[in-house]
Amino acid sequence: MEINDLARTSHASVLDPAALTGLTRRVQGPVLLPGDDGYDAERSGFQAAYRHRPAVIVGAECADDVAAAVGFAREQGLPVAVQATGHGLSAATEGGLLISTRRMDGVWVDAAARTARVEAGVVWGPVIEEAARHGLAPLNGSSPGVGVISYTLGGGVGVLARTFGFAADQVRAVDLVTADARRLHLTADSEPELFRALLGGGHGLGVVTAMEFGLVPVASLYGGQLVFGGDLVDDALAAYLRWTETVPDELTSSVALIAYPDIPQLPESLRGRYLAQIRIAYTGSAEEGEKLVAPLRAIGPRVSDDLREMPYAESHTIHRDPSDPHAYNGDNALLSGLDAAALRRVAALTGPAAPAMVVVQLNHLGGALAGHSRESAVGHRDARFALRLLSPLDGTDLAAVRALHAEALAAVAPWRLGRSVNFLFGEHGERADAAEVARSVHGAEVHRRLAALKAVHDPENLFRFHPSGAGTTARGPLCAESVASGTL
Repeated sequence: MEINDLARTSHASVLDPAALTGLTRRVQGPVLLPGDDGYDAERSGFQAAYRHRPAVIVGAECADDVAAAVGFAREQGLPVAVQATGHGLSAATEGGLLISTRRMDGVWVDAAARTARVEAGVVWGPVIEEAARHGLAPLNGSSPGVGVISYTLGGGVGVLARTFGFAADQVRAVDLVTADARRLHLTADSEPELFRALLGGGHGLGVVTAMEFGLVPVASLYGGQLVFGGDLVDDALAAYLRWTETVPDELTSSVALIAYPDIPQLPESLRGRYLAQIRIAYTGSAEEGEKLVAPLRAIGPRVSDDLREMPYAESHTIHRDPSDPHAYNGDNALLSGLDAAALRRVAALTGPAAPAMVVVQLNHLGGALAGHSRESAVGHRDARFALRLLSPLDGTDLAAVRALHAEALAAVAPWRLGRSVNFLFGEHGERADAAEVARSVHGAEVHRRLAALKAVHDPENLFRFHPSGAGTTARGPLCAESVASGTL
């Protein structure tokens, strides 16, 4: 299913041919127009429900390519969108310029400094792999296929979130191409206001071409899943809420409710089953972890129980997120609290009898997420939970899915603080309430600060498609011009 694939090619026909030729000569990566070989593959991402339909695509190979693309777009009056893996597509560009960063895949780990530096197209898998060689870990999310930059610019609530906080809190430096095609190297000391606005504020202030962030000394953890059948869902939800009131900050967890369809594509053990999956990641010992999860095991018989000590490089097995592109849409709510009755209401609305499939996930927040610096643009740090709803869209009406999500989120309205930009699963820019969605991410004060910076750094709204978005090891190429400039 492809919802937003309008064939608006009129912009391509009015591009200045000489300027386009000049762009092609200036960049190392491909420049693609509608109808060119590779155009469709370049504009496609993990999110299969929406696709960009730009007038021109620049497949950037380095920061200089990004700067050239932004300069061209500004001269031609084209809006700019950015895509790496496509997981976090916020608004599909129609007739503008798309910068594809997937070729910018360099990863460098400095074990002595406990830092990593990545280029714009890097996903978490290679960073986890490189860091693990030195007994270190990044603050990655649950899927190794998610892009590092967009995830971090949105805040980044990951596997170790309650222990170490948001991924954005670990950022040391950002390389940015601004709307006037300047390349800046930002730190908290050199450009504090712009630097902090990017961390949680998303892409709307420029194109991030590289980022440096801290790593944490975690080589292994105790984790996995406890899975309960449908007859124990209500008991599991009530027990989980009680349990989150007692656990230490070293334990990060979530509970997911999934009513699996009865289809042959699924393993027989999952077909037609309604399951509650409690996901655990604990940075303490396995012995202490066993004690901590005892109240959860007391809920009743488990469909499966794979809790174990594991290398951190296997942390993706805790959530088992899908790796294949697919069509989906979703929404979320950051909550100050929650009671079992409201959570049961959400389960009743989204369970096996629901008119559309809904994957429900409740993330336990707090801990270090609330305790780090409040000078970034990450919103609602005092939230105790994040309630996430996601629905596959193949053969399902989008309006019906959104109505179902809205009804489920209404059940938690008394505790709702706002939204997480990282958990907006789909395109929200075309919604009638798109402005409200953007404001709900940050809160009024931060939203005003971001709007003021936007007026200074992107007054023409070039980046309008985003909300407000010991030794060294290396992976991936580096652009020759970037090496010469000394900024990468």
